[in-house]
Amino acid sequence: MSKEDHVINDLDTASHIIMDAIVTQELAPGQKVSENILSDSFGISRTISRNLIERLIAKHFLTTVSQRVTQVSALTLLDIKQNFMLRKMLLPEIFSQASTNIDYKQLMTLNGRIEELLPITDDAAALDVLKTNKELNIAICAKAGYPLMLDWAEQLEDMAMRIYWLYIKTTKHFAYSSEQQATIIDIVRNGEAAAIRRAVHDMLSQTEDRILNAIFSHEQFYTQNLTV
Repeated sequence: MSKEDHVINDLDTASHIIMDAIVTQELAPGQKVSENILSDSFGISRTISRNLIERLIAKHFLTTVSQRVTQVSALTLLDIKQNFMLRKMLLPEIFSQASTNIDYKQLMTLNGRIEELLPITDDAAALDVLKTNKELNIAICAKAGYPLMLDWAEQLEDMAMRIYWLYIKTTKHFAYSSEQQATIIDIVRNGEAAAIRRAVHDMLSQTEDRILNAIFSHEQFYTQNLTV
């Protein structure tokens, strides 16, 4: 089989591969990214690499520094605070809007998968937990019936994975337990809008506090870019 047979020519597949690399800092904040790098390091075709770079710039995961230089976007304390602020604004309302349409069997299956992966023992399990957690949250958001809001939620969840990766690498734990997630699912299932909004907002606030405390307690993060 020729080398060309292994080239990735699907944009969505390539996007997942590169987002995984950004989340796990295989492509670290500030690292240069180009068509050649994506092609040589990840086996992605030049055409798909070009399209993917444009997509990730639009989503703010890559940053154009000059006409010839594109880098992985910085990950800073401000990014973390903005991400939590926006999710605390959007997710409580999205979850309350979606509650009557959700497939709760699917959610419990996904939460069960997270539980099986805990405690986290290696990087592969850590990434699997993050991706499953995102899948669970997006499964809820998809039932709210607002496609544009779903796009925003997906972008925020991708950034959240970058943030949660820092926490996992420094503490060896996920930011919250499967039991806490199950409690949120039960509250959403009950369908009382005010209770849903309060529970989701509180969980995000508590998670933000844990992550910021973890960052402030590690000297390695006393730089603009938070890297592990």
